[in-house]
Amino acid sequence: MKEPPRIAKARLRAQFGERGKAFSPAERAEASARICERLKQHPVWPEARSVFFFAPLPEEADIGPLLSEALRLGKLIALPRYSRSDDCYLPHRVADLERDLQPGYFGIREPSRACPAFALDQLDLTLVPGVGFGLNGGRLGRGKGYYDRLLARISGWKCGVAFDWQVVSRVPVEPHDVCMDYLVTPTCWHEVRCRPDPLP
Repeated sequence: MKEPPRIAKARLRAQFGERGKAFSPAERAEASARICERLKQHPVWPEARSVFFFAPLPEEADIGPLLSEALRLGKLIALPRYSRSDDCYLPHRVADLERDLQPGYFGIREPSRACPAFALDQLDLTLVPGVGFGLNGGRLGRGKGYYDRLLARISGWKCGVAFDWQVVSRVPVEPHDVCMDYLVTPTCWHEVRCRPDPLP
């Protein structure tokens, strides 16, 4: 009998959590630096005039150096800010990393209230965090659905950012899930094609 997507996702989250325990902060830092370099070498990076970043959690790849690089290159950058009234995240433009970023509602760094909203249809490249990713284009989030609701409204390229141990051949894809166009890891750049799971 086929495993229900909800159960399969919970199982994968547990597996990724166990895998991550094997890597030290130093190893994560080195792998994060390699991710940043690999992304900068891909044509999608120079072509993107605007980039939607994320502020990484301690267990996620640190793409902080790319924020400074993007500003140096004159790109427009945005990060998600949580709207408590709407219970959702929306992109807001950031021009100064020290001035514009502050601890947010969930303790994650996000743009301050002074940062203007950024139009969803003006984002060329969105860098996407996740608990894990599949080569079928699937992304495994934290189960709250915040990022899927946001990504569904963005038309630009979506690139999952992950350590190698966060990648498997397939992550269950349900109708509400948003697939990635690309996936970057310390060792590989994957161009993925969304392959939703067949309906039961």
